[in-house]
Amino acid sequence: MKKFIHILLSAGLLLTLTGCVKDGEFNMASAMMVGAGVLQAATLDEKQVVKTASLSAKELDKKNKVAPAGSKYDVRLQRIVRGLENADGLRLNYKVYLDKSVNAFAMPDGTVRVHSGLLDAMPDDQVLAVIGHEIGHVKLKHSYNQMRSQLLTNAAFQAAASTGGDIGALTSSQLGGLAYKAINARFSQRDELAADRYAVEFLRSRSKDPQAMTRSIKTLQAKYGSGGGFLSSHPSNPQRIDNLEKAIDGQ
Repeated sequence: MKKFIHILLSAGLLLTLTGCVKDGEFNMASAMMVGAGVLQAATLDEKQVVKTASLSAKELDKKNKVAPAGSKYDVRLQRIVRGLENADGLRLNYKVYLDKSVNAFAMPDGTVRVHSGLLDAMPDDQVLAVIGHEIGHVKLKHSYNQMRSQLLTNAAFQAAASTGGDIGALTSSQLGGLAYKAINARFSQRDELAADRYAVEFLRSRSKDPQAMTRSIKTLQAKYGSGGGFLSSHPSNPQRIDNLEKAIDGQ
């Protein structure tokens, strides 16, 4: 690992020497920033990213109104996900945010949050399909890559790393900001379609109707159109439905 880091640092130094000269004058500040970025990329491992996600999720829970245990929303969600605390090698935890927006998200540490607006919008089988889609983002490392990218471009993390600190050096507000950016950053269309396909297999492997994923999209489109919440950052609905039908047919 040390040899690998040394190679990366050497590459970063070479980049600074060739790319950080302005009007014939070497820019030491720029050189140091590039070198630090290379070191961060080499040493930021999955455990740190997962730790960040876990700490950030706690900050999100503080900033949102969580449905109390035993409330109608919590009881319903826990019934839907019963037996899915450990799924596909992931340790998952579920809560409802009392929020009218039609949305759900998952984070690299296994945090899964469902907005009450989504629960109001569709029946249990379709909610489970949407949850399967979000778990797909975790299993396929989409959420991990998103959080890692947020860390590597975050000024607070860069400052902590440059002085030998780690994720624990970030403040509550900084962690909350990271979480907000991570869950609101858009996945690529390729990632979204892959998560849809994952949801189909997620349902099928649990003896659930895989068409529930298709129905969830149609339900939301009929009620809310394509704007806002779960559908807003995803590929066009016809493209998604075509992709899902192929997955259901085993293509």
